[in-house]
Amino acid sequence: MTESGGGPAFRATAAAEQLSPAFPERAARGTVAALRAWQQEALDAYFATEPRDFLVSATPGAGKTTFALRLAAELLRRRTVDRVTVVAPTEHLKVQWADAAHRAGIRLDPRFANRHGHESRQFHGVVVTYAQVAVKASVHREMTRSRRTLVILDEVHHGGDSLSWGDAIREAFDPATRRLSLTGTPFRSDTAPIPFVGYLRDERGVRVSQTDYAYGYGRALRDGVVRPVVFLSYAGTMRWRTRQGEEWEAALGQDDTQDVTAQAWRAALDPGGEWISAVLSAADRRLSEVRQSVPDAGGLVIAADQDAARAYAAILASITGRAPALVLSDEKASSQRIQVFAENDERWMVAVRMVSEGVDVPRLSVGVYATSASTPLFFAQAIGRFVRARRRGELASIFLPSVPVLLGLASELERERDHALDREPTGDLLDDDLLERAQAPESASDDLLDEGEWTALGSTATFEKVLYDGQEYGALAEPGSPEEWDFIGIPGILEPEEVSRLLRSRQARQRRHAAQRPPTGEGHAGAGTHGPQALHRTLAEQRRLLNSLVTIHARSTGATHAQVHAEVRRLCGGPEVARATVSQLQARIDLIRRRMSER
Repeated sequence: MTESGGGPAFRATAAAEQLSPAFPERAARGTVAALRAWQQEALDAYFATEPRDFLVSATPGAGKTTFALRLAAELLRRRTVDRVTVVAPTEHLKVQWADAAHRAGIRLDPRFANRHGHESRQFHGVVVTYAQVAVKASVHREMTRSRRTLVILDEVHHGGDSLSWGDAIREAFDPATRRLSLTGTPFRSDTAPIPFVGYLRDERGVRVSQTDYAYGYGRALRDGVVRPVVFLSYAGTMRWRTRQGEEWEAALGQDDTQDVTAQAWRAALDPGGEWISAVLSAADRRLSEVRQSVPDAGGLVIAADQDAARAYAAILASITGRAPALVLSDEKASSQRIQVFAENDERWMVAVRMVSEGVDVPRLSVGVYATSASTPLFFAQAIGRFVRARRRGELASIFLPSVPVLLGLASELERERDHALDREPTGDLLDDDLLERAQAPESASDDLLDEGEWTALGSTATFEKVLYDGQEYGALAEPGSPEEWDFIGIPGILEPEEVSRLLRSRQARQRRHAAQRPPTGEGHAGAGTHGPQALHRTLAEQRRLLNSLVTIHARSTGATHAQVHAEVRRLCGGPEVARATVSQLQARIDLIRRRMSER
């Protein structure tokens, strides 16, 4: 192979001209003849100054791979660089990058091993992982120095995962001729600096990352490059026993302490409870509706660990009659399972958290967020698995626990973030340490082991609401009810404005039905042929009904849930909702209904 006149570098550029602007095999609105509009803009911005370091932030699904390979092909053609190194987060993505590069006429070796110490000259370069570089940075430094090198750092935030990783990335690629950094969201939850990213102090003195070109979800949605996302949140009642033997009950979705919220979240995700089964069943019904319009639409359950993934797969198998694809690790066999699933029309895949970043399965349309991961970075990457548009009108549907931090991230999906160093804790997110402690398996070395282990005692699920385009729709409803189906049964192909219009219509219909529903006070509760209900069931129903009415009333008045609860409690008297009697709850329900009928 020769690198001189008209050789592989020239052919790479020629082949790149044929690369789909939306690899693989999709082109959407907002494109120009060969590249999407944003990709051409980013190329123009780069070649205006040809900097050594260039950071591109583009929302997942926008086509960062295509942009990077077009840039690489052009730099090879111009003889600015002689070789390319791509650094990816996972083993699976190494193969994905190599396949994409092949389509662009660039040969990258995804099987390069550190022990080789040198690369084959039949390739234009290699694809490696961040972990691989960290193990032996000196090998990669020598290859980078040997020829003029373009380094593409995919999801560059991983370079700040640990001090040792950051140091290794700097050592290995400091000699590079050019460095292109890519990220789906330039945000990290800690303050570890990211290699080769520039920072400037803002007006508060906080060092903030400087993105050279940004293409956010909001613009991508307007361009038709990504799908709109509908979030369906599920609340419910969770019960558990602490290590000290105390039994707790809490409602998921209600304001509570961070520790109680973390424990309730853990109970909701417990495979033995009713919550996850109800949510998986609802998600499968949603997938069936989507497949009426998109026959090959697939679903993905993101689990916290391998045991949970296996249990969720068993639940789905009992619901659908077919075993889902199961991806448990970042190994070669798992990569093959992902690829097979991407190319067939099976309904479901269940995977641990690691599948959420960079995995390209464009047919994924329905997701279940069944993990306690709560950082903005992870959430954005996870949702990115479902937004890759193939045709106009496709809609992504994500089922998630009604936990304040997740609902906040869902409502802020369109907000672009930069990575800030020196960040002070804001207190507005659930502490990841609490979640990790709640999720952590018990260890024989735990000091409290002799006091008993944490145990989930049960859970129930309640459909709470839909979040779309920054707005909330719906009210509390039982799984399987017509009220729930109003929202999980919307068509799978809708334009963004049609989604909003349909959700508003169904919201109005539910509000009318709630106001017209006859009272179910103490004298009515449970009356009928089956006799009175147990008190605990009556209380639970009254609390759900009250919370549903509070939700509707809050949206119509612009008040917060807490303000509505406080006002009706002040007017009706009695303790907080958790300790109120049936008659006290009914008085509040009747008051809200009177106010709704007067509006």
